Amino acid sequence: MVYVTRRATFSSSHILFNPELSDEENLALFDKCANKMGHGHNYVVEVTVAGEPNVRTGYVIDLKKLKTIIKQEVLDKVDHKHLNFEVEFLRGVIPTAENIARGIWRVLEPKIREGKLYSVRLHETENNIVEYRGERS
Repeated sequence: MVYVTRRATFSSSHILFNPELSDEENLALFDKCANKMGHGHNYVVEVTVAGEPNVRTGYVIDLKKLKTIIKQEVLDKVDHKHLNFEVEFLRGVIPTAENIARGIWRVLEPKIREGKLYSVRLHETENNIVEYRGERS
């Protein structure tokens, strides 16, 4: 099995806030991230596709194709956007790094036809990174 990873960056803002909780509970849970004005991050996303290289091309997936899929399906929808209000695939979820990674997976997984989507790693900060590998049974 070969694992191929494409890295991309985007900048977005968000608020971590659960509308079912009081302002005090949100502040205790999310601290400064519950600021109603929001805050932003310069995210790094790494998309990994697994598979056997094609005998004819030597590729698991053509990285130019993967770059285009990531740009069209993710970056064009999240870059310089407010994740709580402007991103359809995050509608109705608290845009934590965990939920953003899951949302990106759900958008990309049906679009990747060469190899199989293996993981989505999202760097929210230099020190805070999540990795999602899809629904496992």
